[in-house]
Amino acid sequence: MTSPRRIVLAPDSFKGSISAADAAVAIAEGWVRTSPADAFVFRPMADGGEGTLDAFEKAVPGAQRMAVRVTGPAGAPITASWLKLPATDELPGGTGVVELANTSGIELLAEVRRGSDASTLGFGQAIAAALTAGVSRLILGIGSSASTDGGVGVLTALGARFVNDFGASVSPGATGLDEVDSAELTALRPLPAGGVQVLSDVTNPLTGSGGAAAVFGPQKGLDDAQIARADAGLGHLAEVLGATELAACPGAGAAGGTGFGLLVWGAELVPGSVAIAELTGLADDIASADLVVTGEGRYDGQSEAGKAPAHVAQLARDAGVPVQLVAGAIDADASAFAAAASLTELAGSSTAALADPARYLRDAGERLAG
Repeated sequence: MTSPRRIVLAPDSFKGSISAADAAVAIAEGWVRTSPADAFVFRPMADGGEGTLDAFEKAVPGAQRMAVRVTGPAGAPITASWLKLPATDELPGGTGVVELANTSGIELLAEVRRGSDASTLGFGQAIAAALTAGVSRLILGIGSSASTDGGVGVLTALGARFVNDFGASVSPGATGLDEVDSAELTALRPLPAGGVQVLSDVTNPLTGSGGAAAVFGPQKGLDDAQIARADAGLGHLAEVLGATELAACPGAGAAGGTGFGLLVWGAELVPGSVAIAELTGLADDIASADLVVTGEGRYDGQSEAGKAPAHVAQLARDAGVPVQLVAGAIDADASAFAAAASLTELAGSSTAALADPARYLRDAGERLAG
C-alpha cells in the first residue's frame, strides 16, 4: 500500500478562466479520485497581477480582507478590497497588500476596453486607505492593468496634482498625458516606514518600441494612432517630472506606466513571483513536500523566462522534490517536469477547456496523481 504523500499545489491563475486559488482546489478534487489519502498544502501563486491577494491570504495566517470603495477603471465606483497582514515586531502596523487587478484591472471592464481614458485612480485610493489604516509596509501587485496613464491616477489619489496650462486637472487615462503642463508632488503621502515593494514580472521601460504603450496598448484597446499618442504622452510626463532616468528603468512600463509612477513616489520594483514565493514561505513548504504541482493558462517560452511556474519549478528542483505541470495549453518543452497535463488535450479543444476549466483541472489532477 502506497504511503500518503504531502502535495504542494502552487499554480498561477489560468487568466480569464479561473483563479489560482480555485485552480488549486480543482486539482486537489481530481487528485483524491486516484489518491484519496494524500494531503495538500495550498499555495496559489501570482506574479503581481490577478490572484496576488489570494496568494497572501492563503499563505499568511491572520490575513484580513478590508473592503474599500474606489473609482473603477471606467470611472464608476466599485467595491474592492485590500489585505492586511498581521503586525510583527519590525512592522507594528502590519503590512498592506493592494492589487491593481482588484481595483483598476482590465478584468473589471466589460467587453469594451477603455484604453484611452481608463485610470489607476482606484488603485491609488485603495493604497491611501491602507496608509490611513496605519500599515507599516505596503506590497503592491501591478499586473492586469486596464490603463496607460503613467501612474498619474495612483499618484493623484496619493496627493499629487497634474494640471494643464489652464491650471485645471488633466483628463484621466492616456488622453490626459500630453495635457500635463506641471505636476505638484509636495502633498504626496509619505511612504510607510517599512517601505513599498511593487510586484511585477514585466521588465519593459516606460516608452519606445518595448514600452508600455507599444507592447501592451493593443490589448487595452488602443489603435496605432492612440499608441503613438500615448507613447509620446508618457515621454512628456517623464520630462515634466524630471524623471527620464526612471523612465528607462526595467519595469517602469509595467501596468501602463504605473511602475514608473510608483518609482517616482519612491517605491522599489521587484520580480513578482519571486517576491511572493519569499514572502509566503513557499520554499519551506516545498522542502517538506513529496511532490509539487504548478501551472498556468499557457506554458510557453515566456513561462520559461521567469513566470511563476518556472520559479516554483526551480524551487522544487533546488529542494530535490519532483514537480509536475498543469496548463491550459503547453507550447514549450515540458520535459523538465516529472509529468504534465494539458487541459486543451483533456478537453479536446481550447474552447471546451475555457468553457469549464474546473472540470478539466479535476481531470488533470486525477491523471497526475497516478
